[in-house]
Amino acid sequence: MKVLHTSDWHVGRTFHGTDLLAEQEAVLTHLAELVSAEAVDVVLVAGDVYDRAVPSAEAVRAATKGLELIREAGARVVITPGNHDSAARLGAFAGFAAAGGLYLRTTIEELHEPVLFEDAHGLIACYGIPYLEPEPARHALGVPEAKGHTGVLTEAMRRIREDLATRPAGTRSIVLAHAFVSGAAPSESERTIAVGGVEDVDGAVFDGVDYVALGHLHGPQVLADHLRYSGSPLAYSFSETQQRKSVWLVEFDAAGLAEVRRHELPVPRKLATLRGKLEELLESPEHTEIEECYLSVTLTDEVRPIDAMRKLRARFAYAVHLEWEPEGGRATGELKYSEAIRGRSDLEIASTFVADCRGAAPNESERALLTRALEEAGKLEAVGPEL
Repeated sequence: MKVLHTSDWHVGRTFHGTDLLAEQEAVLTHLAELVSAEAVDVVLVAGDVYDRAVPSAEAVRAATKGLELIREAGARVVITPGNHDSAARLGAFAGFAAAGGLYLRTTIEELHEPVLFEDAHGLIACYGIPYLEPEPARHALGVPEAKGHTGVLTEAMRRIREDLATRPAGTRSIVLAHAFVSGAAPSESERTIAVGGVEDVDGAVFDGVDYVALGHLHGPQVLADHLRYSGSPLAYSFSETQQRKSVWLVEFDAAGLAEVRRHELPVPRKLATLRGKLEELLESPEHTEIEECYLSVTLTDEVRPIDAMRKLRARFAYAVHLEWEPEGGRATGELKYSEAIRGRSDLEIASTFVADCRGAAPNESERALLTRALEEAGKLEAVGPEL
């Protein structure tokens, strides 16, 4: 049997305010094409199908279309919810969906009840562990003494091993889980799942099964031959600029795990970063190759440029993130607020604020505008409640 391991689609997520549905639909279409080309039997989605518990109608349509394409390509699908998903919403109509080859394993009560697949070598038991929020999960699992993610996942795996022991000899096993396993590297785009300061679990918790399809972390990672993160199919932060997004193609033989291959995914739009002074970035010919990339720009002008993003987008249409870090840094004082304003007029305080924000004091016309604004504010304060 051949399995495709993916996770963290985050359908509906935006990138610094930019809609990504077109890119997400493109990568899901590619997954369906891969299923067909590789004759994949089962697709595993290890959590975070959506980016929010209540996804938009457009996000639901995009995810549904992707799943339909994967199913039409010949694969059955097993999905577990992640910390971004609503398990109850994702699992709605699970019984009906299973009849069509879509298996939604979203409840704690059924985590030890596998989806059973069969190939020429016998059975493969596929268990789905939904994301377990430690506090409610420890009570739902009947282990109130369990602590953190390690405690509840330990109990979940105990139940899975117990069930697996009742299966026919030679039954191979897969577990889907959404968790932060020790030794893995996080990215900036993942929502923390820390509880009491501890969010990671030891990989040994998952011992005893042939393959563990992990979700939550957005970079593809190998913690052991049988213990892997597929990562997200798209980059969702500039910390992922150097990541090569991919999925795992997993094959099973009579003995269990036979082979795992990495398949790199297409990049609908690359990410890049730029640093320098605004005019130099706008005029330099060396940046031509990144004009179509999603771009994070750090400006180093001594004075904060006015309307910088609009000017950048005249050349870099997909500039989405902007920071200002003037060369030499910005002067910072150690004065307390009360000391900083003592003996100073409102105009002096406002002028200093402008200078601190952009690195240059207001010019004459700007000081005139500040003076007028302060005068009008004084008039309003004098009128008071009569307004």
